[in-house]
Amino acid sequence: MEKLFRCAALLFKIVITTLVFASCQQVASDQTRYELLIRNAMVVDGSGKAAFAAHVLVNGDSIALIDTDTTNTYIANRTINASGLYLTPGFIDTHAHGDPLETPDFSNFLSMGVTTICLGQDGFSPERENIKEWMQEVESKELGVNVAMFAGHNTLRMLSGIAYDSIPSAPGMAKMEKLLTEALDAGCFGLTTGLEYNPGYYARRDELNRLAEIVGKKGGIIMSHMRNEDDAYVETSIRELLEQGKYCPVHVSHIKVVYGKGEARANRVLQLLDSARQQGIQVTADFYPYTASYTGIAILFPDWAKKPYDYQEVLKNRRQELATFLRNKITLRNGPEATLIGSGPYKGKTLEQVAKEVNKPFELALMEDIGPYGADGAYFIMDEALQETFLKDKHVMVCSDGSPSMRHPRSFGTFARVLETYVIQKQLLSLEEAIHKMTGLSAKTIGLHNRGLVKQGYKADLLLFKPEEVRENATYENPHQEATGFRYVLVNGFVVREEGRLALKTGKILQK
Repeated sequence: MEKLFRCAALLFKIVITTLVFASCQQVASDQTRYELLIRNAMVVDGSGKAAFAAHVLVNGDSIALIDTDTTNTYIANRTINASGLYLTPGFIDTHAHGDPLETPDFSNFLSMGVTTICLGQDGFSPERENIKEWMQEVESKELGVNVAMFAGHNTLRMLSGIAYDSIPSAPGMAKMEKLLTEALDAGCFGLTTGLEYNPGYYARRDELNRLAEIVGKKGGIIMSHMRNEDDAYVETSIRELLEQGKYCPVHVSHIKVVYGKGEARANRVLQLLDSARQQGIQVTADFYPYTASYTGIAILFPDWAKKPYDYQEVLKNRRQELATFLRNKITLRNGPEATLIGSGPYKGKTLEQVAKEVNKPFELALMEDIGPYGADGAYFIMDEALQETFLKDKHVMVCSDGSPSMRHPRSFGTFARVLETYVIQKQLLSLEEAIHKMTGLSAKTIGLHNRGLVKQGYKADLLLFKPEEVRENATYENPHQEATGFRYVLVNGFVVREEGRLALKTGKILQK
């Protein structure tokens, strides 16, 4: 009997000790009721560091706690069991397009895990002298993603009255500087230039450097679609941008070498950028993982056949010269079969197919049936080995250069493609490297100080997924197919997309 009593007492002591331990643990963990608990996730935090297991707790729009002791328990309004899933920051698209007043949900971006997009690219931003008013209009919309705005140099040229003048008048330059200053004060993260487009093409060194000085004083960055991305001119274009880098950080938009071939060619360009960094210039770049570019068909035409010149006068007086120019240009760009029309009556057809349809040589079809402003197009002009070398560089991040309406798979597939093709299939990047290039590196580059990392106190823009389940889906033939595989997408603390379904719209206009 005494022995039985001792056993019972020991058992009672064990039970009491267990309950006390559990109670202490519960008290330690449960003093706060959290809005969301993400349990047992494998966290890739966006810094490039190795993944780790953790509970992540969210209150309001921010990450409240990250607990690597997964034996702890918490009380939350909602719990997501993330066992077997990776938790990462939402992706940041450093170069995107679209009009949030027309398509505020931006579901193409959300489907591939993008929670923040940078608009105002290639030198073009909203045609408003008071961009603050435009931002307030956008805020009244239900945005699917966060929007970081940039002021566009081409737009500022037009608004200031400089337009196509090579040398701005003193009043015109003063007004452009004033507009830029006001845009930066309104919350824009910097200036974009599109020097391959008009009217930016007419800008000279002194003008660009004066604007760069303003950007630097305001703590911004210049992102540039450079003057010429062709193999013979790309390094000269980079040097022009690097000169602006004496005044502010600079960034090569959608880095590429048109007509260039091979890893060695890419390394020569990267060495130019590395040399600039050694001299104290902050320079970065972004990249989209496709070998076809996409822009207006005007890129094929000579400057003298585009605005401000009269195209009908060109057809009348310089017809043969234009035909010869276009024939040579298209041939150099891998022929008419390498130009895929993306908008207008011939969308979805190559220039070669259009020429057969209208029964004309391809240069005449381009001149007479399309014209410099009659379509956008995809151009298969890049070398895969060269471009992949850029992707591996530690200063190069990922962008889509896409939009909800653009007929290019990058608009719907870019970020999913990085995971599916370069992490899982080709193993060109580790998962941690890829996530860093789509989150932490991007946030640091553009100045998003509380996004891009899974970190306590940072905004809860988050993704949950299995990398092997992610699919690009979009193709050149069917470019508007949404990416799949991202189980949960959170924007500012709310689950906005769950198992492929759009639930809420909680994006914001971000301020520098």
